[in-house]
Amino acid sequence: MSTTGTVTARDGLTLLTRHWAADPARATVVLVHGLAEHSGRYELVGAFLAERGYDTHGFDLRGHGGSGGRRVDVRRFDDFLDDIELIVTGARTPGRPLVLYGHSLGGLLAAAYAESARPQPDLLVLSAPALDANLSGFLEGMLQVLGRVAPRMRVGSPVEGEQLSRDPEVGRRYFADPLVSTKGTARFGLITLRAMKATTAGIGAIRVPTLVIHGEDDPLVPVATSAPLGDLSGCERIVFPGLRHETHNEPEWRDVLGKVAGWIDGRLAAGTGTPGG
Repeated sequence: MSTTGTVTARDGLTLLTRHWAADPARATVVLVHGLAEHSGRYELVGAFLAERGYDTHGFDLRGHGGSGGRRVDVRRFDDFLDDIELIVTGARTPGRPLVLYGHSLGGLLAAAYAESARPQPDLLVLSAPALDANLSGFLEGMLQVLGRVAPRMRVGSPVEGEQLSRDPEVGRRYFADPLVSTKGTARFGLITLRAMKATTAGIGAIRVPTLVIHGEDDPLVPVATSAPLGDLSGCERIVFPGLRHETHNEPEWRDVLGKVAGWIDGRLAAGTGTPGG
């Protein structure tokens, strides 16, 4: 199980942090969760990685879970990147490799972070990175308009439980979770749409060795959207047949996380995931 704490963001907002300790630790992992959820939904992932020697840190994005801020809202996309930089810097141990691991919106944020001039991780794992999303033209058009004229208007999430996993219990727990949000602001949606386009256009700037994992039957972030990442030098992409959006919550989760841990192990053994390697 994880332990929780708090950290103060650059603008004074309080962020909830989570830690799955590994002793001894071979590497550090920083997890970035997805849209409208929180780091507490990653107990399975954090515990799995910690058991394999990866000291794992997570945090609730601003406006999410136990962190401060208006629910599922943000003024600037860079506020998220500032927070990731804070967590990455705080988790960094000299001489120990650091892996940035983001899922869905967290994958979009992790990719955007890797394109930036900020302090970089040594390895990058992107799970169903939301470089695009399966939104109706009506919803996208509505966000484009409302994001400008009524930025704080609440818009319902299009997520349905069966889209997350083939295990119906995953969807049931998702909607029963009081820390999961079912609405976000129009401003958040518009800022995220713009970030998707900018991050997709800039993927050539990623220089960190990268693993992309994606469920073939993901109905929220279509599997084709991560294909361009697989063409990058130093990037490996694994598509899991039949799996949906949250591959780490599918019945085959051990195989999925085993592939992630195996890839990290291989990079560390080859010296390509070590600081300065």
